[in-house]
Order: sequence, then C-alpha cells, then structure tokens
Amino acid sequence: MKIYQVDAFANELFKGNSAAVVPLSSWLSEQDLQNIAMENNLSETAFFVPTQTGFHLRWFTPTVEVPLCGHATFKAPNLPHKRI
Repeated sequence: MKIYQVDAFANELFKGNSAAVVPLSSWLSEQDLQNIAMENNLSETAFFVPTQTGFHLRWFTPTVEVPLCGHATFKAPNLPHKRI
C-alpha cells in the first residue's frame, strides 16, 4: 500500500494544507481505514478506489469519517492509479 503525504494549494514543500492520500484497488474495512488515518495523524486522509466512470472517495480524520475534504481531494487525481 502506498500512502502519499501531500501539500495542497502550495508550490513548495512544507507549505499549504497537508493531507494523506491513499490509492486503493478495493476498499479495506472501515476499521482499517480509520486506523490508517489515525496513524497518519493529519487533519484528513483521503482514500480512493477507481471505478469505470471516475473514482469513489472517502475521507477520515484521525477520529471519524467525514463527508468531504477539499484539499485531500484536490491532490488525489495527481497520484498514480489504475482505472478498472
């Protein structure tokens, strides 16, 4: 599993809004997703799975799943992934 720590809205390292982004080929359990976000200890961790028409995304803080995270979503399409 690859986990990327990204700095959204910045052109320099250590600037902008940090988030983790995790490309997956299929969903892990909700508990595993939450544990990964807790271990990353960033404001949000975005997980995404490619679909035939785009991506399915989920976002977790270190303590709960949230309905949306803009800065993590902004960086997700720029990471390596495989469409199914």
